[in-house]
This record gives sequence, structure tokens and C-alpha cells, in this order.
Amino acid sequence: MTIRPFRSALYIPGSKPRALEKARDLAVDAILFDLEDAVSPDEKLAARATLATALAEGGYGGRYRIVRINGLDTEWGRDDAAAVALMDCDAVLLPKVGSPADLDALAAIVADKPLWAMMESPVGVINAPAIAAHPRLEGFVLGTNDLAKDLGCRKAPRREPLLYALQACLMAARAHGKIAIDGVYNAFKDDQGLAEECEQGRDMGFDGKSLIHPAQIAITNAAFAPTEVEIDLARRQIAAYEAAVAAGQGVAVVDGRIVENLHIVTARATLAIAEAIAAMEPS
Repeated sequence: MTIRPFRSALYIPGSKPRALEKARDLAVDAILFDLEDAVSPDEKLAARATLATALAEGGYGGRYRIVRINGLDTEWGRDDAAAVALMDCDAVLLPKVGSPADLDALAAIVADKPLWAMMESPVGVINAPAIAAHPRLEGFVLGTNDLAKDLGCRKAPRREPLLYALQACLMAARAHGKIAIDGVYNAFKDDQGLAEECEQGRDMGFDGKSLIHPAQIAITNAAFAPTEVEIDLARRQIAAYEAAVAAGQGVAVVDGRIVENLHIVTARATLAIAEAIAAMEPS
């Protein structure tokens, strides 16, 4: 998996020059430049040109730039894909992916751009392992609003009706070494609710969370970053294990707990992502 942070991925309408300008200074790890839901039908064509100009002007620093196009089954999707193939972006995100064939169709249009899949339908969740195995796929973004709509489920504590879908997509992504970004939290003024949902997603294993408002960035970045306690533990585990190996032993003990090679893999990943986060922050 790519060692770079995806703690926060903010949706930005591709049709709004002011929002595209402001995004250059936001402390997000990734930007989801949106040509789909955030753009009205009568703005679709103009949004393409507006976004292409903003990306060509640059200024987004180390933020990962993903463009979400309209579905290929819509009147705008194929032209979106052809336009994105020429844009200065890092990847293209396809909504409502239901099977690997959807990604095949996109790959045929966007040349060598990495592909991302919105996982937001029952059929997509069912086919998550096959979708995650696609050789051009780089990551999933969970579309929990659309998924809840299709399921007909009610809002419930800790997203209980969606847990199977969240875990199925995460499991598929991890099985194939792909990135997995959790869905949005709609109540952008509810800091406590956002923090709780971020904690849930982080504890499940998601790399980060997609966001609908800049006010959600700080809480999300903090939730998905390694804590100082975790970083300190990782360093001590690595040091203890290396000392044990040097002494001809296969395990070490840190804080009364056994430390084996599998713990060192996690510890090194923790330090790597912490270093990647630090590299993105302004000096």
C-alpha cells in the first residue's frame, strides 16, 4: 500500500471557482473534486472546464487530487472521463461501481490514470472482492448516503445497519492492498458526532474519512493520525524487538506484552504514516 496519509478527503464542487481556490490552503490529505452530485445538470459542461483550469493552475501542494466524474451510464460520464484523462490530477473516481467491468470501461478512456471506486450500492458491496482485485484500482471511497438509501435502512447508533457493508468493503480493500476511505458525516456542525464516527472508522481500520465541509477537517485529521502514545510505543517495540533478535531471540516484551514480528510490521507502518503526515504539514 502507498505510504501517504488519506486521513481527510474533502469534496469540492468542480463548478465553484471560489471553493477550488480555497481548497489550496486547506489542511486536507486529499481533495475529491466533484463533477457529480455537487454539480447541477445545467452546470455540468462548464464545471469540466472550470476544474481543468484550476488543476492546470496548480497550487494544491501535496494534496492527493481525485476527480469524481459522473457515471458512465449518464449523458456526461464518458465526456467527463475523456476530459479527466487530460487533467493534471492524480486519479479518477467512478460513482456507483457495481463490478470490475465498470472499471474496465473507465480504464479504456482515462489512459494510465489510477482508478478509484465509489462503493455505494448493494451490488457493489456484494462484488467488493472482485472490484478490489482490479489491477488499475487504487482505492475505495464509501458512499454511505446512497447505500443507506438503497438499503432503506434507518439511522441508528454507530451505523449498525451499515456495518456489514463497511466491513465487507474494508476487508476486500485490505485483501488486495487498496486504500479505503470511510463515508461522510452529514451533520457538519456536530463535532462530537463527527469525532465518534471518525473513531469508529479508525478503529475498524479505514485510512480516513470523506468530508463535506472544511469545518470537519481538524477533527478528522486528528482522529486518523497516530497519537504520540502510539508513536512512542511503536518506537519502543521496534527497539526492543531488534535488541531481542540481535540476542538470538524471536520475541521481545514491551509493557508486559509479547512483541513479535507481526507487531513490528504494524509499528513500522505507524511510524511511516506519522512521517508522511509530518512531511505534508507546513514547515
